[in-house]
Amino acid sequence: MNNIVLFEPEIPGNTGNIMRTCVATGTKLHLIKPLGFSLEEKYLKRSSANYLDKLDYEVYENFDDFKSKNKGTYYYFTRYGKKPHTSFDYSNTNENIYLIFGKESTGIPKEILRNDLDKCMRIPMTKNVRALNLSNCAAIVIYEVLRQQNYRNLLFTEPHKSENYIIE
Repeated sequence: MNNIVLFEPEIPGNTGNIMRTCVATGTKLHLIKPLGFSLEEKYLKRSSANYLDKLDYEVYENFDDFKSKNKGTYYYFTRYGKKPHTSFDYSNTNENIYLIFGKESTGIPKEILRNDLDKCMRIPMTKNVRALNLSNCAAIVIYEVLRQQNYRNLLFTEPHKSENYIIE
C-alpha cells in the first residue's frame, strides 16, 4: 500500500490539496501532530474539493506513535537529501511504502532522519528555489511511485465517461 505522511503540517491549504491527491490515487494519508490547523471540514473543504468523505487517513500524537503502528519502507523528503526521488525502486506493490514530508517551515527533524540517511531524498530543482510547495512535492512523488507500479488500480478515463468517449 502507498502512503503519504505529513509530519506536523502547518498550512491547511497544502494538506487539503494532498488530501485530494490521496483520494485520486488511492493513497492513505497519515498526519502527525501537532497540526497547524483544525481538521474541521470548513478549514479543508475548499482545497480538498469535497472529497473528505472518501479520504483514508489517520492522525498520530507524534512520530513514535506513527512508527509503532506502521511497518514498511520509509522514504524521507528533505533539504538534506542527496538523491532524487526517481532513484528508488517503488515497483513492489506488496510493500508498504511511506513517503514522509516535513512541516513547511522547518522540514523533518535531523533526529528522525539520522537513522535512515540512505532513504533521504530531494526533488531536483534550480539554485533559485529552496523548495517546492509541499502539495506539489507530494503529487510529484506519489505519481512516480504509481508510474513504477503501472498506475495500479487507477482509471485512464473519467469515471462518468464511456471508454468510447471521442473528442470532436
